[in-house]
Amino acid sequence: MTVWKGGKWIRNRSIFVTLNLFQGPSGSTLGRMQFERSPCVYILASAHYGTLYIGVTSDLLRRLWQHRNNALPGFTSRYGVHRLVHFEMFDEMTYAIAREKQLKNWRRQWKINLINAHNPEWRDLAVGLGFEPIVPRGRRNGS
Repeated sequence: MTVWKGGKWIRNRSIFVTLNLFQGPSGSTLGRMQFERSPCVYILASAHYGTLYIGVTSDLLRRLWQHRNNALPGFTSRYGVHRLVHFEMFDEMTYAIAREKQLKNWRRQWKINLINAHNPEWRDLAVGLGFEPIVPRGRRNGS
C-alpha cells in the first residue's frame, strides 16, 4: 500500500498472516512480542457473512479480549461482533490508520471479497491466537 506522508508517497509493506488453527500464527517474521505490539487493522464479524466491524490497534490481543468480553461499550458489544476474520499488520501506525480508513470506505462486497480471499470459511482467527472458540448464538425465534 502506498500512503502520502511528509510531502511524498511512501510504499509500506503490510504483513498478511495465515493462521493454522492447530499451530497458531505462521510466518517467519512474527515473534510473539513483535506480534503483540504491532500496528494492526482487523475485521470482526458477527457470523459468516454477518455484520462487519473494522478497527485499528497497536495491541491486537488486548483489543480482541476487550471486544470478546464486551469491555468496550459500543457497536461490537451491541451487535455481537466478536469473530476475527481478517487482519493485516504494519510497520507503522500511520500506515495502519490509512489502511483502516481505506477499508471503511470500501463497499461491503469488497470487504467480503477480501475476507474470502484469505479466510474463505470465515474461521475465527482469534482461536489460533489462543482465544477460546465463540459459542454460536441461538436463534431468536425460539427454535
